[in-house]
Amino acid sequence: MSTNPVGVGILGFGGFAMFAAQQYAQVPGARLRCIAETHKEASLACARRFGLEDVRTQEAMLAMPDVGLVYIATPPFLHHVQARAALLAGKHVIVEKPLAVTMAEADELLTLARERGLVCVANLMQRYNPLYARIKALVDSKVLGEVLHGTFENYACDEGLGPDHWFWDRDKSGGIFIEHGVHFFDMFAGWLGEGRVESAGRVLRPGSGIEEQVFCTARFGAAPVNFYHGFTQANRMDRQELRLLFERGDVTLHEWIPTQAIVRTALDEAGTRALAAIFEGARIDVEALYPPNERALHARHKGYEAYQRITLTSPPTTKMTVYGDLVRALLTDQLAFVADPSHVRTITEDNGRASLSMSVRATELSS
Repeated sequence: MSTNPVGVGILGFGGFAMFAAQQYAQVPGARLRCIAETHKEASLACARRFGLEDVRTQEAMLAMPDVGLVYIATPPFLHHVQARAALLAGKHVIVEKPLAVTMAEADELLTLARERGLVCVANLMQRYNPLYARIKALVDSKVLGEVLHGTFENYACDEGLGPDHWFWDRDKSGGIFIEHGVHFFDMFAGWLGEGRVESAGRVLRPGSGIEEQVFCTARFGAAPVNFYHGFTQANRMDRQELRLLFERGDVTLHEWIPTQAIVRTALDEAGTRALAAIFEGARIDVEALYPPNERALHARHKGYEAYQRITLTSPPTTKMTVYGDLVRALLTDQLAFVADPSHVRTITEDNGRASLSMSVRATELSS
């Protein structure tokens, strides 16, 4: 097992890459080395703050022996060609989501990575969120019974996405499902099991014809889940809500990186204790108490007892703080695997492929 730090090179240095660099600089076992393929003076000035060498070209970066991992933060249509070049040069790869824009491209990358024993993962960092783990524990515990339905509603802003931005061009972004939806297909798959898209549609913006809203229904196991993504809002009105309906209540998460959970349910004391153990430190408000003759509840032709109806609210967290934690956690996880291939990763190559597969299917059905 090597203890030498892994040199990290960054391809592209836009706003998110700058944020990622701040996080990567704090990860033990990683050392930022250089940037390439960026020419904006603001980006170069920021890179100098991190002491990063501007090597200008991808080829120059990939020839550097002290770069062991390449982080690719360019638009989606460049992911395949750049990740492929990095893998052929013997570099590990973390690529911004999506892994690629077609399944053929993704499969070629993963074949190359397997043949060379290299990492090639998409930056699907959501599974490192402590709230993600708590929802997984809630689903698995059956405290609220089975999951019956889910929704994810993404009312996203488009203030920074001018009419000529690559985001609106399917040839460059893959479309909204591929560019953005992969995160949420992966989250629900982690909670509920493998998913399949059953129907999808889209809305074109009047006057311009750009794809501004997409929606689909997927099924994860027996549970249908409705997804909506609309890039139509002012920045200050950007908001998201995720909800899971169970047999005995529901849980709501806010923000696209969830920062707080609200659970509404009616349970007995044992169930309340089990719920409190999953959401340690949460506030529990009792909305109603039931006397013995009112404790029998029935739903889905099943009977159970509830002593009280409660609302549980987890402690709020700050979105950008959590965001940084997740970016660091993903890199830490991958570096642990690089050092010791027996390490079991939270995110692997399969996550990038599976989430892309669902996104490609949704895109095909919505066209």
